[in-house]
Amino acid sequence: MGDRSSGILLHITSLPGSEGIGTLGNEACRFVDFLAGSNQKLWQILPLGPVGFGNSPYQCFSAFAGNPLLIDLASLIKDSLLTQEDLAKQPKFLSPRVDYSRVEKWKQPILKKAFERYQKKRPEKLEIEFVRFLDEHNWWLHDYAMFMSAKKHFNNKPWGEWDDELKFRKKSALKDFESLLSDEIGYIKFIQFLFFRQWFQLKNYANQKGISIIGDLPLYVSGDSADVWSNTDIFLLDKNLKPQKVGGVPPDYFSETGQLWGNPVFDWQKLEKRDYDWWLARLHFNLNLFDQVRIDHFRGLEAYWSVPAEDRTAMNGEWVPAGGFKLLKKFREQIGELPLIAEDLGFITPEVHKLREDFNLPGMKVLQFAFGSDETNINLPHNYEPNFVVYTGTHDNDTTLGWLEKLEGEEKELAREYIGKPRKKALHKCIEMAWASCAKMAVIPMQDLLELGTKARLNTPGTSSGNWEWRFRWWQLKNRHRRFLKEITRKYNR
Repeated sequence: MGDRSSGILLHITSLPGSEGIGTLGNEACRFVDFLAGSNQKLWQILPLGPVGFGNSPYQCFSAFAGNPLLIDLASLIKDSLLTQEDLAKQPKFLSPRVDYSRVEKWKQPILKKAFERYQKKRPEKLEIEFVRFLDEHNWWLHDYAMFMSAKKHFNNKPWGEWDDELKFRKKSALKDFESLLSDEIGYIKFIQFLFFRQWFQLKNYANQKGISIIGDLPLYVSGDSADVWSNTDIFLLDKNLKPQKVGGVPPDYFSETGQLWGNPVFDWQKLEKRDYDWWLARLHFNLNLFDQVRIDHFRGLEAYWSVPAEDRTAMNGEWVPAGGFKLLKKFREQIGELPLIAEDLGFITPEVHKLREDFNLPGMKVLQFAFGSDETNINLPHNYEPNFVVYTGTHDNDTTLGWLEKLEGEEKELAREYIGKPRKKALHKCIEMAWASCAKMAVIPMQDLLELGTKARLNTPGTSSGNWEWRFRWWQLKNRHRRFLKEITRKYNR
């Protein structure tokens, strides 16, 4: 990991293709070809889990499962699980944006069909693979399949509103529901098998082409998830299994009342008693899926903002120490050097810097934050040290072109001093600054390479609709974009 490298941030959902959402099929391989052809070494994505309300990959029903909507249906024809006829009635997804509910309505019945065909035919090669998959993954998969089946059974209600016996996981209730919902449980397990099979085919393809995949691990898990339901003891919950405290961040420059995320927080003392088994399993699992992993909200491993669950804002929280040092130490004893990236943006204390440095983890720099003060700003490239990943912006920022268009006052003046005036030129200068910096990794969102404005923004934090929907189309990627990327990568020895 000592070499200089560069790459693109693009989530799977944002890939082109005819299935209404980006998938793990041919278009993903074509994107890998584009990266390799432009001499890139990194492809960074967002979490791959099954999304809930709002479609955020940071609020999933499981920290381990994959999102079934990302399964490429056309590839299932090769496996004799689907026929051309099954896909003949594919809707025309004319909008370039993802319409999640429409995609789900069309894809779910077809995935059911693939499962039914598997049960009828039981192709030997696939069956051997499936049995091996169950063997390897049942430690999380069974609870997840139970969770999703029960959720469907209870009309999608959060697990906190299920029948008490199942909510509290009484042995007899688990047994009863297991037999009542056995068909659905089998189906969910098979769909997860298809997801991971396609994922590893894509990852192997990328690795063969010299592309490393950077995955993303949210610090917290969703309250309405299989993880909390099946591990209630490692979260701070009351006797009715409702969160006592929830996560967020205190009031800052971005928000007067702070951000209230509502995720249950970890009981770090209980985790320590359990030898951090759940967290270690999660870290191992992610490093099996990806070549490197970015830990979102890394500062929460040192201390986290804990807010009473009944509060409406994040203002009355308090900083509570977390067990990140002991956890990472244990993990390092198991695997050696940690291929992790620490998302250390926002208000960061010396203790958090120390935790990052103790484990030699690269931190993050974002150029869109570089012009808010003066020449001492830590996000300006001349102030970097090498052990960082530099971004023009992240999935939570406006596109860099959109950001440039909205600059005002002193920030605009300072930005002009560094990157000049005309917008497209300034955008190129920004990207070039990232590539030229001493940061060992440089990554830009695909939107910035394509010179797209605010309409192509992926997510606006604090808003609940219209996010995670942007997709690119191949015609937007011009030869000059490819040339520019290739040229700066050569020029700055990436």
